[in-house]
Amino acid sequence: MLLPAMMAWQCSGPAKDKLPQEFNHTPDLTQLGIDSVKIASVDSLLQSFVDSSKVNCVTAFVAKGGNVIYHKAFGWKDVENQIPATTADYYMLFSQTKAITTAAFMTLVEKGLVAVDDPVSKYFPGIPDQVVTAVNPDGTYETRPVATPMTFAHLMSHSSGLGAGLVAEIRRIEAEKAAAEKAEAAAKAAAEAAAVTDTAAPAAAATDTVASATETQSGPCGQHSYYVGENNFPTLEETMLDLARYPLGFDPGTEWNYHVSTNMLAYMIELISGKSLREYVKETILDPLGMVNTDWYYTPDKLENFVKPYNSAEGKLEPATMMNMFVQGTFCSDQTYCEGAIGLNGPIGDYARFCQMMLNKGTFNGRRILKAETIEAMTTINRLPEVNSGGEGFRFGLGFELYNELKKPVPEVSNSAYAWGGMLGTEYIIDPENDLIVLYYLNMWQREPTYPVFLSKAYGLLP
Repeated sequence: MLLPAMMAWQCSGPAKDKLPQEFNHTPDLTQLGIDSVKIASVDSLLQSFVDSSKVNCVTAFVAKGGNVIYHKAFGWKDVENQIPATTADYYMLFSQTKAITTAAFMTLVEKGLVAVDDPVSKYFPGIPDQVVTAVNPDGTYETRPVATPMTFAHLMSHSSGLGAGLVAEIRRIEAEKAAAEKAEAAAKAAAEAAAVTDTAAPAAAATDTVASATETQSGPCGQHSYYVGENNFPTLEETMLDLARYPLGFDPGTEWNYHVSTNMLAYMIELISGKSLREYVKETILDPLGMVNTDWYYTPDKLENFVKPYNSAEGKLEPATMMNMFVQGTFCSDQTYCEGAIGLNGPIGDYARFCQMMLNKGTFNGRRILKAETIEAMTTINRLPEVNSGGEGFRFGLGFELYNELKKPVPEVSNSAYAWGGMLGTEYIIDPENDLIVLYYLNMWQREPTYPVFLSKAYGLLP
């Protein structure tokens, strides 16, 4: 039995050695069979997006086998001040944070501290075990026990039931009640102040009272997404403990409900690792991969690195003022809040390193982040029921959408590919069959669907 084992080692060894550990940014494109005319065609396409005001700027990255065959930026990161875009610009990544959080959790699995199919209640007894069945007009509700307990696989595939279905109705009624009580308190305080005969100091007091009663957080510290107004808690723990007060919207594993599950996963990372999410993600993913410019928070001098968010409306560009609040949130002094679902920012080249690690089955920058079998479990097994709210053919693994014939952005994408993206137009795809990663970055709230057009062109670069 020794000889076959040695032969297997000899066959697998060189293949592993060939996995690129750094990007080759200056490959001989002719030798790779990449047509310069096709490169120019991609240039023309992206410039046309800028010229027609479909985008203010766009950055793209394409690498095959670790050879970077396209990495360029077009347009203006700040239109009003005519500051040109560069490939080093920082983008708000929003939901691209989710895959990195998922990968960080899987390092805990590999350490033997937790299993994918463990019930979440094993680590967080407060996790909901009831499903809401009806909501009354006063906000009270009826429940039944869950059919199956929530597992970590449910969190990573957005099928946990947290915050889903009728839970939104419960929260809406609660918010209306709270707003009415606050308004009543403010009116009472104003009336009492007006009744005072000495009007100078009391008038100021009344103003202060009303302001404090109606005050909400003017801008997010970091990028809060699930809670707004008075529910902006200073830590992820407090946010998730509040969420756990509510029942589930459906039985775990029976439906798809996007987003908040990854925040609960992030809180589980903190509970199990004993470290903050930011600390653990940096330690296990960002730092080992050399993603030195990717983070939730920055010092104020980094503001000039950020792309300004815009809207494209009727052929015109206008600043996305509300989205710019999220940029400002990355520079706040109170940096206690980091979400697992959103909040990371950085340049396209940094996230490309994460994508290449996944394509390499867990290794890049000379570091083993995850085992090959872990990557397979994350990117080849559909965790959703056949019929779900993602639509016909929609499949999701652990942290990534899994493509098939029914669900592809363009036909050229292989059935082995997996991907996700961010709310402001950052997109990426990892395609093992083609040994390819493609990233396409915008920071636009309202925008035209330019990504599929580019993606088809990117695949057209391949020999």
